[in-house]
Amino acid sequence: MTRPRIGTVFIPNLPPSLLREFSETADAAGLDDLWVWEDCFKEAGVSAATAMLAWTSRLRVGIGLLPVPLRNVALTAMEIATVAGLFPGRFAPAIGHGVQDWMGQVGARAESPLTLLGEYAGALQRLLAGETVTVAGRYVVLDDVTLDWPPETVPPVLIGGEGPKTLRLAATSGAGTVLTSALTEEQMLASIATVRGAAGDPAHEIVAHLVVTRDREPGDVAALVDRLAAAGATTVLLHGVGAEPDPIGLVDWFGREVAPLVSA
Repeated sequence: MTRPRIGTVFIPNLPPSLLREFSETADAAGLDDLWVWEDCFKEAGVSAATAMLAWTSRLRVGIGLLPVPLRNVALTAMEIATVAGLFPGRFAPAIGHGVQDWMGQVGARAESPLTLLGEYAGALQRLLAGETVTVAGRYVVLDDVTLDWPPETVPPVLIGGEGPKTLRLAATSGAGTVLTSALTEEQMLASIATVRGAAGDPAHEIVAHLVVTRDREPGDVAALVDRLAAAGATTVLLHGVGAEPDPIGLVDWFGREVAPLVSA
């Protein structure tokens, strides 16, 4: 078993004023990853991730995830290319359906979210690779579009989701899959198996989430990380509950107390 990447999440219940201290603490504590969620209608993903990257020196920063109905694919490609150009090798964006009720609130709900996500993922990855893209899909329409500044180091585009159809799309169309955070251990293991079964690439990344409170023993948390890694998860993100009274202290605990106990 290969040791997974261990990271944390700046959950959107936290105010933007905590973002810098949170990021610097995660970096100093030795974590591998720091992620942010673009939940409606809270912190925006790209701006938060850019600040995180600027305030840290070695962490990989991920967005899990950018809701595709909210964003034109060309704009998303421009933003990802800019951030990847500023911080090569440290950025991991993920895209997904978004919460359908939220998409409905802003008039962006798609009749077929799966079709939209598939068209979007293909076009986005081609744009980031520096291709000139012309497509006329059901949702994604581009006419001779080329990025002036495609990233020299193309970041992996991950796809997030939870249903079996979306997980299979992520496994075959993305560089990695981001599992939803609201899963039991049994559901996570089943989701990992679905992705591993569909992915043709053994290097396909699988990002799993664990909600952790300080009343758990570090060894117990590390053992659960080990079980997920043994099943095929390559990155495990630890984060607290929305009402966590000391989010900064919890992040430090993840890096200094839990991560060293995860099997190599």
